[in-house]
Amino acid sequence: MENVHLAAENEDDLYSGYNDYNPTFDNEELDNDIGFQQAVRTSHGRRPPMTAKFPGTAIGARPVGTSYGQARTQMSSSMGRPMTGAVQDGAARPMTAVRAAGYSSALTRGSTFDPLGQSKGPAPALEAKMEDSPEEKIKILEKKVNDLIEESCMAYSRGDLQLSLEKAKEAGRKERVLVRQREQTGTADHINLDLTYSVLFNLANQYANNDMFQEALNTYSVIVKNKMFSNAGRLKVNMANIYFKQKNYPKAIKFYRMALDQISNAHKEMRIKIMQNIGVVFVKMGQYSDAITSFEHIMSECPNIKSGFNLILCYYAIGDRDRMKKSFQKLISAPLGIDDEDKYIPASEDPHTNMVIEAIKNDPLHQMERDRKSLAEKYIMTSAKLIAPAIENSFAAGFDWCVDMVKSSQYVELANDLEINKAITYLRQRDFNQEEAVETLKTFEKKDSRVKSAAATNLSFLYFLEKDFDLADRYADMAMSADRYNPAALINKGNTVFVRQDYEKAGEFFKEALRNDSSCTEGLYNLGLTYKKLGRLDEALDCFLKLHAILRNCAQVMFQLACLYEMLEDPHQAIDWLMQLISVTPTDPQVLAKLGELYDTEGDKSQAFQYYYESFRYFPSNIDVIEWLGAYYIDTQFCEKAIQYFERATLIQPTQVKWQLMVASCYRRSGNYQKALDTYKDIHRNFPENVECLRFLVRLCTDMGLKEVQEYATKLKKVEKMKEIREQRVKSGRESSARGRREGSAGSDSSHSGQGTSTRSERLSAKLRALPGSNEPYEASAQRDIDASYVDTLGPQMERPKTAAKKCIEEDEFADEELGDDLLPE
Repeated sequence: MENVHLAAENEDDLYSGYNDYNPTFDNEELDNDIGFQQAVRTSHGRRPPMTAKFPGTAIGARPVGTSYGQARTQMSSSMGRPMTGAVQDGAARPMTAVRAAGYSSALTRGSTFDPLGQSKGPAPALEAKMEDSPEEKIKILEKKVNDLIEESCMAYSRGDLQLSLEKAKEAGRKERVLVRQREQTGTADHINLDLTYSVLFNLANQYANNDMFQEALNTYSVIVKNKMFSNAGRLKVNMANIYFKQKNYPKAIKFYRMALDQISNAHKEMRIKIMQNIGVVFVKMGQYSDAITSFEHIMSECPNIKSGFNLILCYYAIGDRDRMKKSFQKLISAPLGIDDEDKYIPASEDPHTNMVIEAIKNDPLHQMERDRKSLAEKYIMTSAKLIAPAIENSFAAGFDWCVDMVKSSQYVELANDLEINKAITYLRQRDFNQEEAVETLKTFEKKDSRVKSAAATNLSFLYFLEKDFDLADRYADMAMSADRYNPAALINKGNTVFVRQDYEKAGEFFKEALRNDSSCTEGLYNLGLTYKKLGRLDEALDCFLKLHAILRNCAQVMFQLACLYEMLEDPHQAIDWLMQLISVTPTDPQVLAKLGELYDTEGDKSQAFQYYYESFRYFPSNIDVIEWLGAYYIDTQFCEKAIQYFERATLIQPTQVKWQLMVASCYRRSGNYQKALDTYKDIHRNFPENVECLRFLVRLCTDMGLKEVQEYATKLKKVEKMKEIREQRVKSGRESSARGRREGSAGSDSSHSGQGTSTRSERLSAKLRALPGSNEPYEASAQRDIDASYVDTLGPQMERPKTAAKKCIEEDEFADEELGDDLLPE
């Protein structure tokens, strides 16, 4: 027992004995334990237990430590309860109240130190929740409803409106089931009103998003009429928005005003927005005075750009000049609520500060500020262009007043843009105030680089349209020197080089424009035209294919692709592109005629006739189409139908004798000889020296036995003799001109005269050789007459209007107006 440690009075360590080893479990030292051996040899260890619950003094006279440190005998009462201050066998009295935590300065006999209760085995398992309990079922159902609301919102954010509505409806059904369960379990007082509000609000929103306006209004009404929902009156704004979409403007105003009445003055921003909506509805109804009242209230309480712009529109509608000026001043003084751009400029050498500034330069907040400023500038520019002709007696004076106001405001940099817009407006006026526009643009030659580049680009474009290519080139250089990265200036420079047929250099400018702005469609189009001129058809094809990927429905691009495939001898691809083109411009006669030409080349006469006929129907003045249709009917032995086309050609080109000869030939081939004779006589009166007409008159009069045959025969001989004389003169003129060139003497004047005569004689000889001979029978092949009619050696055809597609795609034309301009947007 000497190993038992008792708490002494002078011990400071209250936890002494904590790590002492209990010798009770030391079975290796039992042989040396005197007390144990004595108990084994005698009946000491087999004594019956004492009556008392706790052992008393009969254990022995072992001293026990007390609070006084004195050794005295353990005493017990007659009931076996240890006396005050007594301890159990072999255990020292605890000095503090740590025994409840499992600590003791001495160990109890027969027990081990186990403060964590690990000797008792693992802790019993937690009691399983009763999932069948009503409360647990209600919680699970609430979670499902919340999940459905979230899924509905996520589906709407993805643009899946149908799925969002289905989820919202399912959430509504489950929420009603949840309410019924609450009522059945007698916990109706614990109904989650927030959940009910969320379900109904989301359902109404999804109805409105799917244009189911009546269902949305019914759902909003359920929320608004329920007095248990706080702030439900605000939803009348949503109901007013739905009435606005339905164009039920009186009800929209009614609900906007009801919502306005239920919103306190503390929510000033929301009240301003509702007032703005009311003003817009009044504008829609044409009640500009009421709209002005709303917008004026907003501009006095909380001015903003949109309300100021709407106020200007209202005053413009009623024609109030003075109020327009005042409203414009209010517009340019409205605060934007954005920070100064100077804060994004590094002002110190601190790398940490510079890194922060670089990080916030393009963050969403700065992007929002830029968008807001851009929108304000757009409203100011539009307002100035709108009111400038109305506020003063002239457009120029009104615009000058707007410019002066802008210069004295926070938008001082807009003044130059307004000046350029003034010049553009001059150009768009039908009284051709081009001199004023040019003078206005020239005033920017000494301005800063950005404005100077824009003005010079527009001047270059103007002079290019006037075909003053020297000045156009000069201002294009000026624009490039002010801003080398201006793609419009590079394109104008390329245009001026293109018209001088320096295609390689023009292509370099167009490529540079594309490097500066990859979305510059004008540069890509002109580069394709340049490659086409250079004969690099594959590269031109790549350019136009890329352009088609950007401009899917551009008629000019598709026509260029069709022309390139035709040049590459792939008519099937050309036909495919033209078919796509007529789906975009189904009434373009030039495209239809081109399709007819390609089908004719492929030998498909029926398809060619269909498209030529459609082209003639939309534009009945195209000589080429008329000629092909007339020849087609002659080939198919329907000469009567060919007559109407050649008669139309006669009306279009009355000086062309071949169309009248074709009309007479059609009458002759169809067997109507009398009509053919009358037509030939009319032709002879108009063209008395036409040999072919006289030949047919002689033959017709001979076969019909008419007396005029001798008269026409005489005239024919005279004309043929004149023809021989002309041919001799042509021959002698050629010899004299050749002799003059060889000698190189002073006879150059006569040589030039002879050369002119030769040229005219050659044209006439070529025409006469193309005519049929005098011994040709009436039943001669139709193809001979057709070939003769195709000889187009007489004067120029009359001017015919060109379609948009043809205008921009002919090889000898350049898309200057379409692709070279850089007029600033409105």
